[in-house]
Amino acid sequence: MTVNQPPATQLTFTLNHKTICLKDISPSMTLLEYLRQSGYTGTKEGCGDGDCGACTVAILGTGADGKPHYQAVNSCLIPLGAIADREVLTAEGITNGQLHPVQTAMVQTGGSQCGYCTPGFIMSLFAAYYDGKLDDLCIEGNLCRCTGYLPIRRAAQMVAETQLAQQVADPFSEKLTTATTRLPDLSYSGRDQQFYRPTHLNQVLDLLQQYPDATLVAGATDLGLEMSWHRQHYPILISLEAVEELKSIAQTEAVVEIGAAVPLSHIEATLHGIFPSLDEMLHWFAARQVRNRATLGGNIGTASPIGDLPPVLLALDAEIKLASATGERSIPLAHFFKGYRQTELQPGEVIVSVKISRSLTPGTTRRLAQSYKIGKRGTDDISIVAASFVIDLDSENRILHARLGYGGVAATPIRAVQVEEMLIGQYWTPETIQAARSLLREAFTPLTDLRGSAEYRKLLVVNLFEKFFVEFQ
Repeated sequence: MTVNQPPATQLTFTLNHKTICLKDISPSMTLLEYLRQSGYTGTKEGCGDGDCGACTVAILGTGADGKPHYQAVNSCLIPLGAIADREVLTAEGITNGQLHPVQTAMVQTGGSQCGYCTPGFIMSLFAAYYDGKLDDLCIEGNLCRCTGYLPIRRAAQMVAETQLAQQVADPFSEKLTTATTRLPDLSYSGRDQQFYRPTHLNQVLDLLQQYPDATLVAGATDLGLEMSWHRQHYPILISLEAVEELKSIAQTEAVVEIGAAVPLSHIEATLHGIFPSLDEMLHWFAARQVRNRATLGGNIGTASPIGDLPPVLLALDAEIKLASATGERSIPLAHFFKGYRQTELQPGEVIVSVKISRSLTPGTTRRLAQSYKIGKRGTDDISIVAASFVIDLDSENRILHARLGYGGVAATPIRAVQVEEMLIGQYWTPETIQAARSLLREAFTPLTDLRGSAEYRKLLVVNLFEKFFVEFQ
């Protein structure tokens, strides 16, 4: 793809084994909207913001191992431009002449009552079926208000036991052995909108030179809300999800570098056990459908004060690599956030990767690290307050290094720098924690909103650090 390449006027993808060619259609129309308008009404419209899972479909994509996988995603958040050249399956498309094993199990266990949420559960179970991971986590992003979860869990267990015993191949599993999931360049124009999907970073930078006001999109789990709820018009969209330089995870003994377009589910699988605080926050980050699409660069780039990952990355002293047509630069993440939804990104600049050091402070004999997220639901919810802590201790239990990162307490994700400075040189004791209380109590001036009062948030700032001490004393 070149910047001056004439854009195509047709979007092509595969839906339930049929090739779909769409002309003069908005690339920012959500997949859910298209499905419902086109008669694929098995896919339901529930919340419209990725919380309920009623709209779950499966797309054929690349897993963390680099191989083809069926991935459960929320169709309410995916723009049609991101579906081009992909294969999509809905509940109507997995029968193959007879009910799929996950559908049969749901019938036999009575896992459906009103039926509204059932297709979403089916598609989450379908994707998990071919990963061999039929457990509670595979349906964590699907809500049911009629049947209750026990018969649905029984259905998953029934299928898992049968699959383990029989190992039956079918056309869907055979597809995984032959499919190509690499996305090609795309340049599309429709309904006064242009959608670009470059595959190399230099193409992105060239496009930003020509279209400085273009909107960047990766997983679209945040931007998708604007498309789904507010019907925002985006004249020019540049997708980053196929850019090779943004999709890798590099590891050495000293540092881990995560590409900005790596989906969170890939990070979850690839880096598990390296950074415990990152593992913990990823577990509570939305649900599987969202993590299959959301990216690290997107979570940082939106600069939301309640983003889940920035507090973790702040506590880990992460650096962020930026690129533009004039070159690359790296800055500490702590310097990236400038104000509410404002960042250090300059016109024409894009987030390339995030670097996290694996080195400990000299003299450290023990590192303590953990993250916490407080929300109205355990998973699949926006945080009221998120916190992440890193403490390095010497052999005498003296604090050598301290990082306290918070979200939901200021206009940006932020560190409690004054408290960190006070902790250095102190012993990791209840007395030290008590001394930090008053400073933490006044460290931030949070707002009151529908999720929680300012006073409640101030209490959480203190109590979460105390909880951390109790768990790691």
